Parts: sequence; C-alpha cells; structure tokens
Amino acid sequence: MTTPRDLLIVATDMEAGRPLEQGELSLALAGAEVIDLLAAGTVLLDGDHIVPGDRPAPDDPLLAGAAGALVREAPHESVADWLWRRGRGLSAVYRARLEADGQLVRPRRRGLSFRAGEAELVDSPARSGAADRWASDDPVLATLAEALGVLPREARAADVADVPDDAVATVLATVSDALVELAAVRQRRSIEEAAFDNIWRGSGG
Repeated sequence: MTTPRDLLIVATDMEAGRPLEQGELSLALAGAEVIDLLAAGTVLLDGDHIVPGDRPAPDDPLLAGAAGALVREAPHESVADWLWRRGRGLSAVYRARLEADGQLVRPRRRGLSFRAGEAELVDSPARSGAADRWASDDPVLATLAEALGVLPREARAADVADVPDDAVATVLATVSDALVELAAVRQRRSIEEAAFDNIWRGSGG
C-alpha cells in the first residue's frame, strides 16, 4: 500500500459520521504522493521545489500517474503549487481506485438509494495494513490526520519533529499551510455571501 491510500483508509475509518471536506482531503493526498515519490527516489526537493530524481516511479498506478504529472523542466514546481494543481479532485480519484479494487463498496439495499459518500470500507489486507501503520504512531499519517482534523493534536504521539527526513517535514508543513489557506478562503467566501444576503434582503430583493 501507499501513503495516500493508507491516509484515505484511516481518514475514512475515523470520520465517525462527519464526512471530510473533499478539498482538504485532496490536498493531503497530493502531499502524501510527494512523500512516497521522495521515498522511492522518483523526486527530490531543491529547497521547496520538486525536481525529478533518478529512479523510476513506484509500481502503484496512482503514484505512477503522479510521477507522470511532474513538471520536469526548470523552473520546477514548488510543493505548494503541486498541492493545488495535483490535488484538484484527487480524493475522488483515490476513492474510485479503492472501489475498483473492491476495498470500498456501496451497500445495496432494496428500495433505498445511497449517496456517493456512503460507500463503506471492507475488511481487507489493505485496511489492516493501514490500521497497523496507524497504530505504530507513524508520524507522517499522524501529522496528515491532525491537519485534516480527524485526530486532535493532543491525541497523537508523533509530531513533525519526529520525522527524520527534512524533505518530508517540508512537505508536511506545506500541506498544513495549504489546509489553513483553504479554510481561510472558505471562511472569507462565507462571510461575503452572508453580507450579500443581508444587503439583498435589506433592499427588498
């Protein structure tokens, strides 16, 4: 399994009836892809920019797709720019892959319809592997989960400081910053929409 898939499985298991915002999850998955590509030597970081490494992409088709989406010529893409570009709609791509692999299923009940968010994880080696990695206090999964809000900060033992690789720590910090930025954008839009509604009602529209 890969870090993005492990993250999606763990996050889905921990949603507890509170569906994750897909935009936030997509950003985190894009960051998890970079972390796995770093581990494989497929990419390196030059400061905060992603540059191609000298090793091939992992066998996983989604990570191979991520490697194929890299900007391979200078000026190379920053981690932040990668998150926003690659992350667009990425959670749906990973969910579809889990469904295609039979790890995420939609319950069938006669006479009832189900929304896309109601697909359920099945017991599988992939789910067990993700759970084992989570139970080991893996700092990457813990940091990403805390950034997504599925794990309270005080409830985790790992921290970015526990990540021995500076490049991985850079990616994790950038994911956290992107999530904060996305939350701020949404809050600003919500305030603007509320203000517009008040003006509209006040004008009798």
